[in-house]
Amino acid sequence: MTELVFRSLAAGEEPLFDSLPDPGLVGFAAFGDTYSAMAAQGEYRPEWTWIALRGTTVVARAAWWASPKDDKPLALDWFDFIDFDAAVALLRTAPLHAEYSLKLPPGWREDPAVRAAAESRIDAAVAAGLKPLVERYRYRWTPECGVPERPGRLEFRPEPDDTVFFEVFRRINTGSLDAHVRSTIAASGLDASAQEQLDYLRWMPSPREWWRLAYTPAGELIGISVPCHHYSAPVIGYIGVVPEHRGHGYAYDLLVEATHLLVAEGADRIVAGTDTTNTPMAASFAKAGYPVEQHRIDLS
Repeated sequence: MTELVFRSLAAGEEPLFDSLPDPGLVGFAAFGDTYSAMAAQGEYRPEWTWIALRGTTVVARAAWWASPKDDKPLALDWFDFIDFDAAVALLRTAPLHAEYSLKLPPGWREDPAVRAAAESRIDAAVAAGLKPLVERYRYRWTPECGVPERPGRLEFRPEPDDTVFFEVFRRINTGSLDAHVRSTIAASGLDASAQEQLDYLRWMPSPREWWRLAYTPAGELIGISVPCHHYSAPVIGYIGVVPEHRGHGYAYDLLVEATHLLVAEGADRIVAGTDTTNTPMAASFAKAGYPVEQHRIDLS
């Protein structure tokens, strides 16, 4: 059998990456995207795009993503193959490491072909050393969904001091249902989790002035509401309620406020997400009229 060759793409080889035969049941391909089109828009770098070749045939491929300002990849976006062992070896060989986010259609477990395609990728990623972390809902609001009315229970104030936000993140992350937060706390502690949240929002290319703290009319702090603009779309960057005020539906108020701010800024779509196990936040998205567009499984 012809020996496998693992290498990154050279500039102009984007069609070679797309040459791998794949039915497009999961991942970006399941939602009408192609690597070549996304790379042409600057989404990927050739040196962070790897293929496994047997002769002249691509038998496995992987592409890592980051923003233009990042010096290392932030996510493994594309991971497809026709040779399981080659795919495992590709992830082990490429000198790139980031969380793998596998995009899936809603109800993916109910279609045998889609489920098999998803599970084969998860199995290969696990064999290469990644660990399943969480399944998430991905929402996509559009004007047809309607703008939910503000409940009017809270006052929203800007806060320019990052140290204030850091302390509120620490409070919110205590007892958080978010799997990424819980993983960071377990590995590095509460302060690290708060810093991670702060760094992520600072990384967004949207104005810092959009960040809001929410208070009751009596002045009690309720939580954080942060609308953002990602590099690809307007997003709900962060919603969080401090522990002592959970259980009163305030996450909905925070979400509605963020939605209003983004709409006022001209958003024609808003992307958001939460863990499937975070039922209170999922209920808030449903109440606010955010439909589930995708599922996503993250492996760290």
